[in-house]
Amino acid sequence: MSEHQSGSGERLQDLNHHADEFKLRHLNQLFADDTQRFEHLSHQFNQIVLDYSKQRINSQVLNALLEFAQTKQLNTQIEMLFSENKINYTEQRAAMHWALRLPQHSQKFPELSQLVHTQLERMYALVNKIHAGQYRGCTGEVIQDVVNIGVGGSDLGPVMVSHALSDYKVKTAKPLNVHFVSTMDGSQLSALLHQLRPETTLFIISSKSFGTIDTLSNAQTVRQWLEKSLGNKACILKSHFIGISTKPEKMTEWGIAPDNQFLLWDWVGGRYSLWSCIGLPIALNIGIDGFKQLLAGAHAIDEHFQQASFEKNLPVLMGMLGIWNNNFLNIQTHAVLPYDGRLKYFAAYLQQLEMESNGKSIQRNEEKVSLDTCPIIWGEVGPNAQHAFYQLLHQGTHSVSCDFIAPVQRYNANQFTYAENAEALIEQHHLALSNCLAQSRLLAFGNQALNPDELSSLPVYKQYAGNQPSTTILLEELSPYSLGMLIALYEHKVFVQSVIWNINPFDQWGVEKGKDIANQLLPILNRTEHDLASLDASTQGLIRILLSQQES
Repeated sequence: MSEHQSGSGERLQDLNHHADEFKLRHLNQLFADDTQRFEHLSHQFNQIVLDYSKQRINSQVLNALLEFAQTKQLNTQIEMLFSENKINYTEQRAAMHWALRLPQHSQKFPELSQLVHTQLERMYALVNKIHAGQYRGCTGEVIQDVVNIGVGGSDLGPVMVSHALSDYKVKTAKPLNVHFVSTMDGSQLSALLHQLRPETTLFIISSKSFGTIDTLSNAQTVRQWLEKSLGNKACILKSHFIGISTKPEKMTEWGIAPDNQFLLWDWVGGRYSLWSCIGLPIALNIGIDGFKQLLAGAHAIDEHFQQASFEKNLPVLMGMLGIWNNNFLNIQTHAVLPYDGRLKYFAAYLQQLEMESNGKSIQRNEEKVSLDTCPIIWGEVGPNAQHAFYQLLHQGTHSVSCDFIAPVQRYNANQFTYAENAEALIEQHHLALSNCLAQSRLLAFGNQALNPDELSSLPVYKQYAGNQPSTTILLEELSPYSLGMLIALYEHKVFVQSVIWNINPFDQWGVEKGKDIANQLLPILNRTEHDLASLDASTQGLIRILLSQQES
């Protein structure tokens, strides 16, 4: 047994001893034991405050967690991440999403930086052209609608960021609307095409492999829609389609003009790709300066993650708190609760980021994991969730850890959009903040958060056990820069946890085979094949019903 393995085993044993104790300890007691608990268990970096004082830990547990991370060689693994090493070992690729937000003239990685910024500058030129009303369709009319066709990381990231930064939408020469289509069933596309004019619509086909059937089926449908209306196939392909992929040859084969192709690299996973030209819809919404600020915020966290000591390192702290909850307190579900409607899609984005990355059961040595991996990630905008599932959080039987997220500032009276109603809107923001703080307080302290006079007369079904752990993340305001920081914070939290679990967070083999099986069933549903004998009884029965119903 190596020294690291021996140390890891000892720290694991220590943490198990702490867990036995803390399963019986309440947050009420932890706060009573340390009157400066908030000062001891919160940190600020740049525009982010991380308060983890409502987590079920104390300084001894925190130290044991950080020592455990040391025995897993987390420092060395962070260095490996920020290198060109092929740490995505199952696919023999590097994982360099951090390179997408390198400064333009990075001294440490000059060639990598130049590679990335060559594509970004091409993207910025296109954005400027569209914003200026100089990009025109086949008939010479100005493009006024852009539709992003993608799925997974080619959709979730751009949708989430575009919605989150809706306050930063830029003015353009003519009104520009950006839309998103992802579902393979055509439902989103069908509803959207009724609203659009072919002459003024541009489509972005975002697909890392340029082979994703969901995306290509939607792309083929809009191609037919354009051809039916405009007729000129060559002009349509040249003027109404942009492609973003690692496969230029496939984009060319499909018909996208080389000048309208933007390149990705196989060292960028789809769920880590919004910082690249996959972010074209984001740049169209918030402008080039806004997109650069998004990158800058993420880069600030990249630097912090590499340089800060573990006890002040926000991604390390978040990652190890998640390890404590999941592996030692047996809390295997985690809710993300932003108190800002602009972050409506943040939980959905994190579901892919965390569960596709760390939903693994095989270690790097190809043995089964020894610790449970990624918890179930879910969530909703907090004010809406209060009227939906907070009942379970407060009085249900499940232990759930939570992240509360809120901006400190909102509705700047100097912004013309809000000037007339600033006072009323600021009061509404304070209402959201008060609910954010109240809910985390009640989840933590239960009955002790209630008025003692009120508690004495409460029946048991109106009482609260508390002791549900949570972290509160405050942003100075929700801006391109702070959102970039927030997203990168969660990216690196995911990496920290992958190191502890000894898994590869950069592949996703579990999503591949289901799509292969679907391709085997499709010819049967299309009636070009008829052999059901190799299928299980359930699938055979369901296919027969589908085929018979289609005939009637």
